[in-house]
Amino acid sequence: MNSTTHKKLPRFIPKDKSLFFSTLQKRVNMHFKENGISKNANSTMVIKTIVLLSAFVLPLLMINLLSLKGWAVLTLFSIMGFALAGIGMSIMHDANHGAYSKKQKVNNWLGYSLNLIGGMVFNWKLQHNVLHHTYTNVHNVDDDIANKLILRFSPHSEVKKIHRFQFIYVFFFYSILTLYWALAKDFIQYFKYKKEGTNRFTKSENIKYFVSMVFLKALFFFYTIILPIYLQNYSVSLIVWSFVLMQAIAGLVLGLVFQLAHSVEEAEFPIPNNENIIENEWAIHQMITTVNFARENKFISWYVGGLNFQVEHHLFPNICHVHYPQISAIVEQTAKEFNVPYLCAPTLKDAIGSHMRQLKKFGYTFNLDLAKM
Repeated sequence: MNSTTHKKLPRFIPKDKSLFFSTLQKRVNMHFKENGISKNANSTMVIKTIVLLSAFVLPLLMINLLSLKGWAVLTLFSIMGFALAGIGMSIMHDANHGAYSKKQKVNNWLGYSLNLIGGMVFNWKLQHNVLHHTYTNVHNVDDDIANKLILRFSPHSEVKKIHRFQFIYVFFFYSILTLYWALAKDFIQYFKYKKEGTNRFTKSENIKYFVSMVFLKALFFFYTIILPIYLQNYSVSLIVWSFVLMQAIAGLVLGLVFQLAHSVEEAEFPIPNNENIIENEWAIHQMITTVNFARENKFISWYVGGLNFQVEHHLFPNICHVHYPQISAIVEQTAKEFNVPYLCAPTLKDAIGSHMRQLKKFGYTFNLDLAKM
């Protein structure tokens, strides 16, 4: 086995035991039982899957098989950008949580749609399912709020003078998010998790995974850049810039949507005590660190894969997101009964405004820990 010392993760030990989550689980389970519906994908989700995958694959086939004008190529890559983000937020997200189907093979195959768009399933599951979902907004554990180059998403991380301008330049970094993901993020995470022993791979498993990662990344760039140039004799600059446009659209959408749930004014950023213990129940921890937005906007709910119902998703990641609008009323009412916060921004505009104000605050706050003392 990997001889690297494993990183010690925090534990949740509540000061006072609450019946909030057990009651909520019973009520949500009863909702599905009484209505005779599955917690997994329904016909609406299947149609969405076909639409989003088609919106990525069909334009890609047209670019590779047809000789098109430059404007048409740019348009098709733009469509692929929105589809790429949609696949990430809806299909692969539910599948890799095991929420899409009762059959694990179906979840596995649809989860591999992440590889189709330039990512790696195992890295994502470790970062997102384990570290982010368990230790939401916990500094040095949740990679989603870790400092990234010149971006600061946590009040407990190091602050630099450049951070005071992050609310302006953040959109550039969001726009290169998926490009960075395809080129470097998975490799950086691979070496990080290998060093920490977080991935728990043997030496041979690490080698096998690294080789598969290189192959799948090369394949992605082959059918999106090299193949169109070779088959249709497009100019290199046209395809490269079209590819960059696709990534910029997808990155902006994904970067913004994922940050609106946790890097906003309403969310808290708890830290473990000196014994590496988070003095709270896991479920209540999720309630104070996660924020919904634009619950009444049906188009947003459809496109972002229910990620505007992040509270419900964090509590019930094994439930397909198409059911979140229905169970949100149950979660909100139960939270009210147990005096647990239920955080929600009414509109997308409100959520973006809160995120921008949070970025400004983090750009000027040098040490919130000391400020609390």
